[in-house]
Amino acid sequence: MKPLTDTIANVNIEDLCRMDLGSLWHPFTQTMEWERDRPLFIERAEGNYLIDMEGKRYIDGVSSLWANVHGHGRQEINESIIRQLGRVSHTTMLGLSHPSAAVLAERLVSITPKGLDRVFYSESGSTAVEIALKIAYQYWRNMGADSNAKKSFLCLREGYHGDTLGAVSVGGIDLFHAIYKPLLFRPYISPSPHCYRCELDLEPDSCGMACSDRVEEILENHHEDIAAMIMEPLVQGAGGIRVAPKGYLARARELCRRYDVLFITDEVATGFGRTGTLFACEHEGVSPDIMTVGKGITGGYLPLAATLTTEKIFNAFRGEYGDFKTFFHGHTYTGNPLGCAAALASLDIFKNDEVIGHLPPKIEAFQKGLERLAAHPNVGDVRQAGLMMGIELVEDKTTKNPFPLEKRMGHRISMACRKYGAIIRPLGDVLVLMPPLSIRHDEIRTLLAAVESSIIELTEKTF
Repeated sequence: MKPLTDTIANVNIEDLCRMDLGSLWHPFTQTMEWERDRPLFIERAEGNYLIDMEGKRYIDGVSSLWANVHGHGRQEINESIIRQLGRVSHTTMLGLSHPSAAVLAERLVSITPKGLDRVFYSESGSTAVEIALKIAYQYWRNMGADSNAKKSFLCLREGYHGDTLGAVSVGGIDLFHAIYKPLLFRPYISPSPHCYRCELDLEPDSCGMACSDRVEEILENHHEDIAAMIMEPLVQGAGGIRVAPKGYLARARELCRRYDVLFITDEVATGFGRTGTLFACEHEGVSPDIMTVGKGITGGYLPLAATLTTEKIFNAFRGEYGDFKTFFHGHTYTGNPLGCAAALASLDIFKNDEVIGHLPPKIEAFQKGLERLAAHPNVGDVRQAGLMMGIELVEDKTTKNPFPLEKRMGHRISMACRKYGAIIRPLGDVLVLMPPLSIRHDEIRTLLAAVESSIIELTEKTF
């Protein structure tokens, strides 16, 4: 019998299309739209490129869903995984430990914001957030709060923290979350800190960051009911690459401290170099009480996530057996050895290649390209934090009116990019660019040129 890998290699594209359309259910995918478009099968990848079954190469413009950091096929990560395979591929962490988990935990503590001293592993950003919410809630119970106190959460409109029910409860994107409202707990919601489409109808030059005043109003009036505030630091990713005004993050942290509310930062998307620093919190010198990380933690090679907390929070869960202060939460693949091995290799690359130090010229190159794109009559706004970028398309630049939904402009432009050698994925009519940190300057030019050509082609307007 042939190995399964050989069987896959010998299946032709037509058969794969039949299998995919007949058996698969893709995430965040409009089914009828998927059935109209011929599926694109990525067979392999090299560096910053994805390669389809016909050998065509595409720049991975969204890092395979914001996860790949150092490019595909990095020998160091591959070899680290292989070495771990030779030892043990999986063992539970319930009642056991293993070397890679312990070493990685210490290294994460050493590189994350000061005061985050404990690491709880899981497999995805959603689960990391679920853990953060449950820790925050139980912390107050373990500290003596009664059932009517410290039981709610404060979040931001247009925030996104994952797709499990707890994470959805503190999410704020109605398109994704509204249908599930009967299943969710109700948080307090503050306006999105989004200057281009301000919920408060104010101008950024004169508003005094009024959106943060709403955070203070909620905390002042309801802090006794609120266990924690959760937010994506600096950038709301799935909300449309919404970059918060300078100082918003630091003020939110200070307000939580003032009103004795735990502060949770969700760095699943922003962590591991995406915003130009290793973690987005560093931009404003913020140390949260709880932080979640995922996506890029393994370089984008294997599923792994982590929830980090302070020693003070960890100590609230210590006690004798009969005290029942234990955190009764865990996953089968918590701290999987292969994932931890990949993460350790990725952190080595960050250090050895001086990845963060080499980012400024790349960030500047994208900034100049975005400035050019901003001049297009159908580009309403460009937003950037490091290598997280959003290009918002509008039908009318003066009024900021969006394109009619039926035009599917963001989707069509993203699909057009493929013939110019780039893969990107939009958020509605916001084109998202988030390539691997390893992208080269010639690849930056190719990616920006693909986006520019596709915008011109689909809008039928030039600069």
